[in-house]
Amino acid sequence: MDVRDLQGRTVAFLASGGLDSCTITHWLASHGVRVVCYTADLGQGDEPDLGAVAERMRACGAAEAHVLPLVDEVAEAGLGAVQAQARYEGGYWNTTPLARYVTVRGALRAMAKAGITVLSHGATGRGNDQVRFQLATNMLAPSVEVYAPWRDGEFLARFGGREEMIEYCLAHELPIKPPGQAKYSTDANLLGLTHEAGELERLTTPASFVTPEMGVRPTEAPGEPEAVRVVFDAGRPVEVGGRPTGSAQAALRVANEIGGRHGVGIGLHLVENRFVGVKSRGVYEAPGMELLGQAYAFLLQLLLDRRARRLFDTVSAYLAEQVYQGYGEDLGSSLARGVVAEVAALASGTIEVACYKGGVSFLGASDVPRSLYAEEAASMSRSEAFDHHDSEGFLRVLGVGAKVASRAGQVPGVAELAADE
Repeated sequence: MDVRDLQGRTVAFLASGGLDSCTITHWLASHGVRVVCYTADLGQGDEPDLGAVAERMRACGAAEAHVLPLVDEVAEAGLGAVQAQARYEGGYWNTTPLARYVTVRGALRAMAKAGITVLSHGATGRGNDQVRFQLATNMLAPSVEVYAPWRDGEFLARFGGREEMIEYCLAHELPIKPPGQAKYSTDANLLGLTHEAGELERLTTPASFVTPEMGVRPTEAPGEPEAVRVVFDAGRPVEVGGRPTGSAQAALRVANEIGGRHGVGIGLHLVENRFVGVKSRGVYEAPGMELLGQAYAFLLQLLLDRRARRLFDTVSAYLAEQVYQGYGEDLGSSLARGVVAEVAALASGTIEVACYKGGVSFLGASDVPRSLYAEEAASMSRSEAFDHHDSEGFLRVLGVGAKVASRAGQVPGVAELAADE
């Protein structure tokens, strides 16, 4: 699809209010496209007045501009990631991908009410977001068409990069923010911040180059640890740091505050595998997700036996990759979330942790009714719950297979090991 296919039609454009949004909105309008802008309120701290963003988009030629209230939804998505322990490639809480799904769902609802059947976005052709916007729309509303200017030959011929876009906006007196020399780009929402590009593309640039916005660097955190109690009820944090939290949003805001001041989840460096086939470098902030996620992990240690643990860990890694790659709405993700939900239903209890210099360490657990940990059975002291004599028969049974494997030559014997020396 190119801009000529859109002339005379109405297009819903996902607008952040930045340079790309202003340029694309005006460019589309100048080609006879009626543009309706939707800006998602995701609790992003870098845009304190989203109403001003809507005004900016109207000044850039949008026929309408609306703010979608989605903070509660993105908070629930974040809580789902905590319950799934779903961190991409070992560390990234998928804060931006989760927000993309929430944004698409919110926009599609608004579009259905307005009778709009074309969704547009400003994601480039080399990143992950284009996949998330496309696939989420295809799965949730297959009749809705997706138009991406950065894949339109006419747009690419006009705008080779940032410099041409700035010149265009200045020439048309569009209300863009004063062009500066940003050293990297940032995407923000309640769950966390994603920093990438610019100076961060050089692997000689340390993660500490990024100025934290959700807290402090671990090296700048207080010199004394802070004990934080997190109370979970069926997988939901109902109290954090002594403060009742009646919603996922409230829990994350409190956790962001506490974790941020101790450098928890601040400055995570990750060279990750993008779905499009290239590696990219990101520096991440997610203090609340990390604090709640670590507390939940300590609770799971008490609940899952080794077989359930193996399945849960598989589902966790699978779901993290699904969300990252744009498949967060498909059947596989739905099935995986079913496993997560069953575990969450068992996850009630109080976990106390210590936040100190970027770390979250275990202090104690109490009131965990479904815990499998029995202090008497685990004790190394004399216990009626565990008879050491029973292990004799247990080890004889296990030893049968071990001896058979050795005699069959599948395991090197002592003589062979000695010969190798």
